[in-house]
Amino acid sequence: QVQLVESGGGLVQAGGSLRLSCAASERAFSSYAMGWFRQAPGKEREFVAAISWSTTVYADAVKGRFTISRDNAKNTMYLHMNSLKPEDTAVYYCAAGSNIATMASSGSWGQGTQVTVSS
Repeated sequence: QVQLVESGGGLVQAGGSLRLSCAASERAFSSYAMGWFRQAPGKEREFVAAISWSTTVYADAVKGRFTISRDNAKNTMYLHMNSLKPEDTAVYYCAAGSNIATMASSGSWGQGTQVTVSS
C-alpha cells in the first residue's frame, strides 16, 4: 500500500487559512484517487474532499471554502482551507485508493494532522 504523510496542520483563528499537504511514497501516485477526511473529538470520521484524474468532490460543509488539488510531479496532494470555522477543528487524514467511492474502506491512510480553529 502507498504510504502517506500529512503536514501543515496547526492553530489558526476563525476566518483564517491553512494549507495541508499529503506526500505519497508511490511513484504511481497519479493513478490513485486521493482524498481528505477529518475526525473531530467524539465524532466519527467524515469525508471532506476528494480528487481523481478528472473529478473533484466536496462535502457540503466545506464547499466554497476548501480547495483540493494535486501535483503529480511531486507526488503530493493539497487541501487549501479558507474562511476556517471553529467547527472545522479536527484531525485531518489523507487517503489514497483506486477510486473515490472505495478509498475510505479499502485505501491507504496517513497518520493525520491536527487543525484547531479558535473563535
